[in-house]
Amino acid sequence: MFQKILIANRGEIAVRIIRTCREMGIQTVAIYSEPDRTSPHVLIADEAYFVGSAPSTESYLNVPKILEIIKKCKAEAVHPGYGFLSENCDFSEAVQKLGVVWIGPSTDAITTMGDKMAARKLVIKAGAPVVPGTTEPIIQMEDARKTAENIGYPILIKAAGGGGGKGMRIIHSENELENAMNQARSEAKKAFADDRIYIEKYLEEPHHIEIQVFADTHGNVVSLGERECSIQRRYQKIIEESPSPFIDDKLRKELSKTAVEISKSCNYLGAGTIEFLVDKFKNFYFLEMNTRLQVEHPITEMVNGLDLVKEQISVAAGVELSFIQKDIYPSGNAIECRIYAEDGFNNFAPSTGIINELTFPLGLGVRMDEGIRIGQEITPYYDPLLGKLITWGNDRQTALERMIRALGEFNIVGIETSIPFCLRIFQHKFFQSGKYSTHTLDLIKNELQRDVNVQNEEQILAARIGAVQSHHQLKPEVSPLKNLQQKTNWATAGRKEELR
Repeated sequence: MFQKILIANRGEIAVRIIRTCREMGIQTVAIYSEPDRTSPHVLIADEAYFVGSAPSTESYLNVPKILEIIKKCKAEAVHPGYGFLSENCDFSEAVQKLGVVWIGPSTDAITTMGDKMAARKLVIKAGAPVVPGTTEPIIQMEDARKTAENIGYPILIKAAGGGGGKGMRIIHSENELENAMNQARSEAKKAFADDRIYIEKYLEEPHHIEIQVFADTHGNVVSLGERECSIQRRYQKIIEESPSPFIDDKLRKELSKTAVEISKSCNYLGAGTIEFLVDKFKNFYFLEMNTRLQVEHPITEMVNGLDLVKEQISVAAGVELSFIQKDIYPSGNAIECRIYAEDGFNNFAPSTGIINELTFPLGLGVRMDEGIRIGQEITPYYDPLLGKLITWGNDRQTALERMIRALGEFNIVGIETSIPFCLRIFQHKFFQSGKYSTHTLDLIKNELQRDVNVQNEEQILAARIGAVQSHHQLKPEVSPLKNLQQKTNWATAGRKEELR
């Protein structure tokens, strides 16, 4: 087993990895930018090295500097977490050239599955269903028009070289096509240094369902069940749960079998996620594969009683998985709520500032994966994710009730967060019933906004009434003479100023 691991990341995922390493008796090395100098992941690591100034291009994406630190600290392995360099095949290859183990899949798998069009070709060859669309980049407008006519509007324009909603546009008619393609190319170029785009059919009322897979060097490829990830803002997830309230046992088995076959077809190693779109008729289509640990991995851990980071490290060290498919019997329900430094009631506007007060929720079935502390400054340089709140229960209702209770106890002062907005989502009838899709948040966000405006107006009115009542009740009954003799705060302050 490894003696020392460098975590090429920051925030809550770096803290998450360090905690598992501690349990395994492995020393940890953190890297940090100027604003992160006293962040939690730096404070709890065994060693920490300065990697660069605030912009991620000069710090957490600074490959030469990170490689220099890997050599200096003599790390035996590198865990990339998620985001930043986690799916960067050049970085993975450079790490391995140093004789250091990459805790993740092979460079070939990252390259193939990270390229959305290459992944579509491989999946089609493996016999799995894909959303109708192109397998080659769209360059000419005429080709785009013909493709759109063949598959029918609405369509999606997507970036070939990345995900997370970057470079993605929904097109409802030919009039929007040219402008949207230009915008998508520009955004993809900035985000991934790759301006290739392709076209897919836009599905109505789809569910975003993903299957967690795990593979080792001993021939084991296992599915750990599904996660429902359909509550999203700007194509990025904010709430996930496992199991999905929409998926039945038959479809669950089909999705898991397909995910395992896709993983085998690219000779996968370690933790990975196969993402599917499932329409309202329960037809499913391959969407993409994430060749890394997912943000929402804790809900899979909670229902399966596993530590996926521990398994990642063990598999990278050549150890066989601690489980096989017949050992996987998910128990209960788990829900994850991502806590962002964003104002959900103001179109998810980012919020920056210093955390002045902080209270994490506790109690039975509650887990908090965090990367923040009191006194920490939240800057605009990185992803606004502050942490993840996870609850578990024997059934969905129990997990949901615990989530609502825990969010009510959660308190962050100094910045705006997504906590109040998410609490409203969990209380809404669509989520309560489990009848929601990727379009649901767009349908109900105005309703949520109206509800909070009404509540705020009621609270302000109640506060005014209370203040007037309190004033009249507490007003001292004194004689006019005594009242005239009473010194005011203004008089006292003036006298002090004269004495200076």
